Amino acid sequence: MDKGSGVGVLDKASAVLGALEAGPATLAQLVAATGLARPTVHRLAVALEHHRLVGRDMQGRFVLGPRLAELAAAAGEDRLLAAAGLVLTALRDQTGESAQLYRRQGDLRVCVATAERPMGLRDSIPVGTTLTMLAGSAAQVLLAWEEPDRLYRGLTGARFTATTLSAVRRRGWAQSVGEREPGVASVSAPVRGPSSRILAAVSISGPIERLTRQPGRLHGAAVAAAADRLTEALRRSG
Repeated sequence: MDKGSGVGVLDKASAVLGALEAGPATLAQLVAATGLARPTVHRLAVALEHHRLVGRDMQGRFVLGPRLAELAAAAGEDRLLAAAGLVLTALRDQTGESAQLYRRQGDLRVCVATAERPMGLRDSIPVGTTLTMLAGSAAQVLLAWEEPDRLYRGLTGARFTATTLSAVRRRGWAQSVGEREPGVASVSAPVRGPSSRILAAVSISGPIERLTRQPGRLHGAAVAAAADRLTEALRRSG
């Protein structure tokens, strides 16, 4: 084992989790990998299982538990939100439109950060607002790169089509005109995490009178560049 922290039980629990990083393991394999006594390994593994830091696979072997993924996601969201403020403000100033950051939560999308247009007609979406995944450019982005079965399930009742999502993947950004709300247009692009997984969508939105019926022509490149800056910020901080 590495030099300890001085808190023996934590060092031993860390050794068990570290051993499971290589993949599923039986109790005997954990004992061999950690060098700890069998009763100690069993006691720690069961305690870690209670806290969902360790789980079991179909063969009963110990595996890393779901709580670790939840903690990692929370850490990733903190980094995302820490970087989002400056990026959204710059995008708002560049385009003259309100900017938002959305994350998907099941069948909804949630606004987790925003930079509002300071004056004039604007599309105001407060942080914490939940919107449908069936309409809007951010919904298109959050669905477009899903696995095929989830993608097609997500299209049920949607105001966009599989052809629309194919164009989103090809261009790297999405647009909508009156799709979520009459008179409102928007442009969105994906923020990516490890393994290119889509974590969020950066958006701008405003009245069709300003954004026109082809908002992507005006602002698609700017929104995609902002999303890329957030992706890079996550890569560096990770």
